[in-house]
Amino acid sequence: MKNKMSAIGLKRRHALQMGGLVLLLGTRDIARGATIVAVRVWPSKDYTRLTIESDTEIKARQFFIPEPPRLAVDIEGIDLIPALRELVAKVKSDDPNISGIRIGQNSPGVLRLVMDLKKPMLPQVFSLAPVAAYQHRLVFDLYPAQPPDPLEALIAERLADPGKPAAAPAGPAPSTVNDPLGSLMAQQSGRTPPTAAPAPPVARPPATASADRDRAPASQPPTRPPLDSPAVAKGSLPAELENKTDRLVIVALDPGHGGEDPGAIGPGGTREKDVVLQIAHRLRDRINAQPNMRAYLTRDADFFVPLQVRVQKARSVKADLSISLHADAFFTETPQGASVFALSEKGASSSAARWIADKENSADLVGGVNVKVKDAQVQRAMFDMSTTAQINDSMKLGSAMLGEIGNVGKLHKGRVEQASFAVLKAPDIPSVLVETAFISNPGEEARLRSDVYQIQLADALMRGISRYFAKNPPLARNRAL
Repeated sequence: MKNKMSAIGLKRRHALQMGGLVLLLGTRDIARGATIVAVRVWPSKDYTRLTIESDTEIKARQFFIPEPPRLAVDIEGIDLIPALRELVAKVKSDDPNISGIRIGQNSPGVLRLVMDLKKPMLPQVFSLAPVAAYQHRLVFDLYPAQPPDPLEALIAERLADPGKPAAAPAGPAPSTVNDPLGSLMAQQSGRTPPTAAPAPPVARPPATASADRDRAPASQPPTRPPLDSPAVAKGSLPAELENKTDRLVIVALDPGHGGEDPGAIGPGGTREKDVVLQIAHRLRDRINAQPNMRAYLTRDADFFVPLQVRVQKARSVKADLSISLHADAFFTETPQGASVFALSEKGASSSAARWIADKENSADLVGGVNVKVKDAQVQRAMFDMSTTAQINDSMKLGSAMLGEIGNVGKLHKGRVEQASFAVLKAPDIPSVLVETAFISNPGEEARLRSDVYQIQLADALMRGISRYFAKNPPLARNRAL
């Protein structure tokens, strides 16, 4: 009996000690709710994303006030702590969508966050379960209520370009002797190629400053002449595109991953999303230097773009081609070499192709998509629409690009592979996915970070585009310059 009473007394003293500990430390240090792990802001002209990452799920209620436009959010289970105050400082004055953030304690355990917006927005607030390196995330996606028309913006940008070529002068058609590309275009247009001596090389617009900076150093020249040399300038595009201004050829460039999704990370810390964006910028400059061509980037900065949105963006500008850029990774450091992929109707061409497609198709899980607001029927229709013609043209494009890439680096496979990549499922646009190198290989990671290799690769991709158009001239479209 005495031992029993002693045990009860010990339990009571332990309980009192624990209660005193709670009073001493206060609620801030006892796990009463979620702990904030990180806060992030990803601004872009397309939309701005804010993320609050926590160790447990946090719930929020949102209120949108149209005049003046602002979004108020009550977040339950957290108090005002320094980590959240960092969110205020992360919003910069040049953010295209948010003018500022105010945070205050609305009531015990309920935090009110108010985002002052620069224009009417369509906000989406949703939660994401833990995935990859992330714990629970509360996501705020702020989309402009009236987004700009990307095709109009692209045409306006081209018209404002001082290097824009003038309209073709009246008179006989230019010579296509020694220019198989011009001959092919002449045959398709119904005119007979003249047999006179070759005309002088086509005049090109002056190189941009960025193109000058991109030129490879003389000590490490590319294996082919640079794009602005006469050998490449001559006949690099179909003759009719060089001499008419009523047809703008658009190439969609799709740098993989971005924002919340870093993609693969090399042993030296290189992030896939960074190097493919750099390569896309270099290729964009080369495309924009061509007469009557323009590059359209699905993302031109560090922000996340869902897979189906990448396809929709390419279609919204009526792109003639779509090229998705990635940097592959594997479990070991051994694999190396670049690869080119097209869509498949009947399954992957190899187990490796299937594995890579599954990995790339999981980007939405990492980057984060509000699955609750998806239109399931629209998405299913988008991803089920594929045509034999599109795949055949994609294979031709892939072969042309693979042949040029092989001149500047090692190929992982000497043929175009096929798999069910979500970003290639535009039914009316020849589309390929280029794995530029294995970022998981230390040697290739170093090359991907090298200006010289990026320049050589951008040149090779540009030559591949020109080779494709040489045999497959762009179709006529109802689209003015």
